[in-house]
Amino acid sequence: MAWTKYQALIAVVLVITGSINTLSTKWADRMEAKGSGDILRKFNHPFVQACSMFIGEILCLLVFKLLYFYYWRKHDGSQDEMKLLKGNRSFNPLVLLPPAMCDMVATSVMYIGLTLTYASSFQMLRGAVIVFVGIFSVVFLNRRLTKQEWGGIFLVIGGLALVGVSDFFAPSNPAKLTEAATPASNHSTGDIILGDLLIIGAQVVAASQMVLEEKFVSGNGLGGYFGFPDFIHVPEPFSDNPRHVLEDVLEAFLQMGQNPLIICAIIGTVLSIAFFNFAGISVTKEISATTRMVLDSVRTLFIFAVTVALGWQNFYWLQIIGFILLVIGMGLYNNLFVVLGEKFVQWRNRNAEHSDRDVLISHPASEPGSVID
Repeated sequence: MAWTKYQALIAVVLVITGSINTLSTKWADRMEAKGSGDILRKFNHPFVQACSMFIGEILCLLVFKLLYFYYWRKHDGSQDEMKLLKGNRSFNPLVLLPPAMCDMVATSVMYIGLTLTYASSFQMLRGAVIVFVGIFSVVFLNRRLTKQEWGGIFLVIGGLALVGVSDFFAPSNPAKLTEAATPASNHSTGDIILGDLLIIGAQVVAASQMVLEEKFVSGNGLGGYFGFPDFIHVPEPFSDNPRHVLEDVLEAFLQMGQNPLIICAIIGTVLSIAFFNFAGISVTKEISATTRMVLDSVRTLFIFAVTVALGWQNFYWLQIIGFILLVIGMGLYNNLFVVLGEKFVQWRNRNAEHSDRDVLISHPASEPGSVID
């Protein structure tokens, strides 16, 4: 069945806003501004950026509440008929606390990793969540994975290994970067590997969140944020702020005031995550979860193309091969190829029926008593 204009629109919105979200966050990481002491520093504030992502998610909740109130005031039951408002609204909010905390920790750690590695690697390595979700489902939910799902997990592991190898042997070379690139793109090999490991480690927490939601929340997951770790002292490369803490909120706001482009990047993160979440839910409802997975893969490729085009990283074939393995592995795990095969068979059968109908119309059967030459 062909997509409607609305379905095509939300698919495009999903890819574009999902790409903008990662790119705007990395753009902010690459910028520099003066902070306290009038010293020029990189905008190294992953927790502030994670908070901006949660603000975008809260905007979705705000829109939901405004729509619900608008239709509720009509007193005609339309609040229960509108697609965007359907679902279970009776649940204990405390059930959301553990997955929300997991979401906060996973996102913050991933954004720390993003400051140390490439945007494309960040997006690809997030595919590791499938590995941990599969393992945790077996251990905690007593699920039995099929051979196809295990095959998908092993392919994902192979793809992750290739992405990691690509990052290890191909750190940014300042001589090859475009003039538009800033020193923020000059990651050392050690920083890149550390960033990759942090992103993969964050997927353990993200997988825990998904398992918790499946076991206790049943689709009522809402993000939340509970404060900045501005009292944890850490060495470089985790922080280069004057207080040498994991997050210095005051320093972040001082730098925003000195460089308005950082504010633009933060606003881009907030708005893009809001529209991305809306588009993601809409694609799952209107089309399928499988389609959403395919579109997520498209945005990963888009992010890779943009970062290479902007000179934020160099092009490496190993990363492309790793990406292909990741996509195939995720497709196997999510039963994508079976679904596509079924759709192909349905499409072929419909075409065969149309062809037979056209033949009958072009050559109708002879009426009784007629003579056929």
